[in-house]
Amino acid sequence: MPLHIILLILFAALLHASWNALLRGGADRLWSMTVMCLAVAIVSATAALFLTQPAPASWFYVVLSAVLHVGYNLFLVRSYKVGDLGQTYPISRGSSPILITLGASVFAGESIGAAALLGIALVSGGIISLAFKGRRLAVPSLPYALGTGCFIAAYSVTDGIGARLSGAPIAYTVWMCALWGVMMPLVYIGLRGAPSLFTLRPGFFTAFFGGLVSLLAYGIVIYAMSHAPMGAVSALRETSVLFAALIGYFFLGETLTVRKVLACVVIAAGTILIG
Repeated sequence: MPLHIILLILFAALLHASWNALLRGGADRLWSMTVMCLAVAIVSATAALFLTQPAPASWFYVVLSAVLHVGYNLFLVRSYKVGDLGQTYPISRGSSPILITLGASVFAGESIGAAALLGIALVSGGIISLAFKGRRLAVPSLPYALGTGCFIAAYSVTDGIGARLSGAPIAYTVWMCALWGVMMPLVYIGLRGAPSLFTLRPGFFTAFFGGLVSLLAYGIVIYAMSHAPMGAVSALRETSVLFAALIGYFFLGETLTVRKVLACVVIAAGTILIG
C-alpha cells in the first residue's frame, strides 16, 4: 500500500475517533447524530452541484449505502446509550475489518496476502481486547455494538465497489452522503417530530462541526478503498480506536490500563504488517 494512502487513512482514523467522542459526550445522542447528518447533507449537496455525476452503474450502491448508513447511525446511538466509548467503540470497529475482508473477497473478488491478512487479524483482535474488563467481555450494549460492526462492514464493501464503478470516488462520496444526510433527519422526524429536531439547543454547533469532520474522514476512506484493498484500508482505519482510547483518557475521564497499552502495541504491529 502506498505511503500517502497509509498516512491519509491514519488521519481519517484520528478524525473518526474525534467525532465519535463528540457524539458519546452529548446528552441527546440521536439528536446530535441527526444534526451531524444535516451538516453532511448541506455540504454534500452543495459540492455535488460542482462535480461530474458518478457512472450509472454505481447509483444502486449510492442508495444502498445511504440506507445502510442510517441503520449504522441508529445502532451506534443505541450502543452509546448504555456503553462507554472505550468499550463499545472497540467492539464495533474491531469486528468490521475481518467482515469487510470476507465481503470484499466474496463480492469484489479481492485477495489479500498472508502478511496483510495476519495484520488484519492482529488489528481486529487488539481492538476487541480493549473492550474486556478482566477476563469478561462485560458490555451491556454488546448486541448493538456487534450490529454496528456488521453495518460498518456492509456499507464499507458497498462503497468500495460503488466507488470503483463510479469512475469518480469523490462524486460518489458526496452523492451518497447527501442522500444519507437527508434520510436520517426524516427518520428522526418520524420518531420524534420536526419541532424536536429544529429547536436550537446547546451543542448544536458542536454537532454540526462533528458532521463536517465525519464527512471528511469517510471521504478519505472511500478514496483509499478505490486505490487499495478494502480489508487492509478498513483495518488501518480502525486504528482510530487508539485515538479513541487516548481521547477517552484525557477528555472523558476513562481509564488507560496496561491491558489497553498492550492492545495498542498489537494494533500497531498489525498496522505495520498491513502497510
